[in-house]
Amino acid sequence: MSKKKHSPLDFAHWFLSRVDRDSGDDITHLKLQKLLYYAQAWHLANQNKELFAEDMEAWTHGPVVPSVWQVYKDYGWSSLPPIDQEVEISQYEKSLLELVYKEYGKYSAKELERLTHREDPWKKTRGDLPIEAKCANPIDKKMMRDYYAKRIGKKWQ
Repeated sequence: MSKKKHSPLDFAHWFLSRVDRDSGDDITHLKLQKLLYYAQAWHLANQNKELFAEDMEAWTHGPVVPSVWQVYKDYGWSSLPPIDQEVEISQYEKSLLELVYKEYGKYSAKELERLTHREDPWKKTRGDLPIEAKCANPIDKKMMRDYYAKRIGKKWQ
């Protein structure tokens, strides 16, 4: 099992390599950000530790990992290119990402955006800000952990 601490970009590359482009599927930056959010959230809920250290921020279109945004910002709303490199992550991490992809990958980027906008971690982090207002507030990982853990009947101290 890999003990290396991975960056969010490692997991982003895994999702980009996972997309079944031969069947016509693609992935935008917006969707990639939401998949990273759910991977982090469910890892926190199940393991009580972060998948990656970088904070996610409560941006207008939902949770965002700023370092990943920097890498892919020039693609705008277009599909992201495939990744041809093997991403070396643990079997557990692969299993987690696969479950997240199976559960959330079937939704469009905008559907995932709407979903995160209905959930407490993003909503509480933004507070009363108007939807169009810029917000770089980090989404608290403990709040993410507790919110998603509660959905599966777990409680962490």
